[in-house]
Amino acid sequence: MREREAEISYGYLESPVGPLLVAGDADRLHLIAFPTERRTKQPQADWRRDESRFADAFRQLRAYFAGELTRFDLPLRLAGTAFQNKVWAALCDIPFGETISYGTLASRIGKPSACRAVGGANGANPLPIVVPCHRVIGSDRSLTGFGGGVETKRFLLAHEQRVAARAGSRSDLPLFSRCGEPGSPGNSRETI
Repeated sequence: MREREAEISYGYLESPVGPLLVAGDADRLHLIAFPTERRTKQPQADWRRDESRFADAFRQLRAYFAGELTRFDLPLRLAGTAFQNKVWAALCDIPFGETISYGTLASRIGKPSACRAVGGANGANPLPIVVPCHRVIGSDRSLTGFGGGVETKRFLLAHEQRVAARAGSRSDLPLFSRCGEPGSPGNSRETI
């Protein structure tokens, strides 16, 4: 017998890149969507609006945009294929304020010839910003496609570079545990 699907709630967070649609169940964050996406996501009919459910996610996202947080510590639901989950876990290893190429990411997951597949998994990331797919760029350093649009990607990268430069060797910025880390207390991230 199939388990009953968890009730999904959603809310909107005002951000410098526009209102972000945030959705999840009582335990984990499932989705962050930009208003500028090519295929803009909308709440589904059976979702319930409840911003209170996302207090911690909203707090961390606000801190990120304020330059006060460089890593997220949120329970995530990443329900991709084994390959996608591997790519998404590797995205979380890219340091704040830095970028890598799709080829480098493919090599890091042990599939150096899978650049296009890595790009596809990157594009399917349901939790941008938290799982930082914006940190992957073309091998020629070009800002290749991004679900939230290239301008949003440009903004996020410039924001992170400013914060990283300002922080320098400061140790007072919170560096929360790596997103998607299996076995994190209180988090269900076993799919990564």
